[in-house]
Amino acid sequence: MVIKTTEIDGSKIRYFEVGSSKETLLLLHGLGASAERWESVIPLFAKKFRVIVPDLIGFGYSDKPMIDYTTDYFAEFVSKFVNKIGIKKMSIIGSSLGGQIAAESVINYDVNVKKLVLVSPSGIMKHSTPALNEYISAALYPDADSATSAFQTMSCTKNIDDKIISGFIERMQLPNAKMAFLSTLLGLSNSTKITEKLQLIKIPTLIIWGENDPVIPIKYAQSFVSGINDCRFYKMEGCGHTPYVENPDSFFEIVSDFLN
Repeated sequence: MVIKTTEIDGSKIRYFEVGSSKETLLLLHGLGASAERWESVIPLFAKKFRVIVPDLIGFGYSDKPMIDYTTDYFAEFVSKFVNKIGIKKMSIIGSSLGGQIAAESVINYDVNVKKLVLVSPSGIMKHSTPALNEYISAALYPDADSATSAFQTMSCTKNIDDKIISGFIERMQLPNAKMAFLSTLLGLSNSTKITEKLQLIKIPTLIIWGENDPVIPIKYAQSFVSGINDCRFYKMEGCGHTPYVENPDSFFEIVSDFLN
């Protein structure tokens, strides 16, 4: 896996690239996360795809300019990023916030996407949940106890890799990290529900949801599935908010079948 950087509007953007296929797959992480969130599935997808995984602007080790982090800003960023690094056509997997950004990118910008996979996407739920509140608290006051508890709650398991916890704490203590996190939260709460725009997605789409997701509960899946014309749905049993971390092999098989 190669760690690269590029520049978008004067901001340095860090991303992973791995695989030599002509087929490109873009992975978009969620709120407060980074490219590392996909580490469990990157090697699996890299056997079949050229996999590109950015730290979204404002997160990870990408720059965090003092701007309003709205979902439209992120969607425009994705459009600029893929153009900058020369991706002509791709499929996208977006998780949580990354799922909403992926959908908005397809709807509002000229990104050439073959297929779309949305994992527990945000964009419809307008109130917080106890699990999300715990995660927000861990992001703003990051220490081992708060982060471990938040990730255990989100994943519905006690077994959280120490590297996930230490990486999260380190990244949330970087300059402007908390500002970008809070600005993104405000941007999400002030955005219009994506429901009205979903019919504008004209490409084959797969919705995946963890059966026990406590962050964005599975009841919100129906709005996405009924709103997108060419849509499939898969419930991952025994999983929480990040099935690609919790059950990477099954996640890869489900998505791989769809993409192929």
